[in-house]
Amino acid sequence: MKMLLIPLLQMACALPVLAQGAPPQGGPDQPYTMEYYYKAQWGHQQEFLQLFLKNHFPLLRRIQESGRIIALKIETPANHMTEDARWDYRVTITYKNSTVATTDNPDEEALIRQLYPDQDTYKREEQRRFEILLAHWDLPVTDITPGRAR
Repeated sequence: MKMLLIPLLQMACALPVLAQGAPPQGGPDQPYTMEYYYKAQWGHQQEFLQLFLKNHFPLLRRIQESGRIIALKIETPANHMTEDARWDYRVTITYKNSTVATTDNPDEEALIRQLYPDQDTYKREEQRRFEILLAHWDLPVTDITPGRAR
């Protein structure tokens, strides 16, 4: 009996450990939300934002018009943080579904050429935007608010 009790106790203790972690996002045809964080070199936050709004935001808007993106929001923190925790801008994008969020958009290159006919300037400005970027990370998020429809 004692030999049987020990493995059962071990399994019972392991169940809460297996249940920890972030819950998965909805099914394959459910909206999929990603947060994109940007940390610019100190003193270059405004330059980064201007370049982002000029060269990347219009592209995101066009993708939104196509239906691949269903919600788009840009935020900045109201107060300061410690340098190691600092981020300057968060772009939250809700995609139509997880497939759209995690696969390349086949129309993106054509949209870029259409939006920015002066490709040399576009490439130079995008290079500058990434030169002043210290860190960038992407975080899939799941709404787990009780009682809300997902």
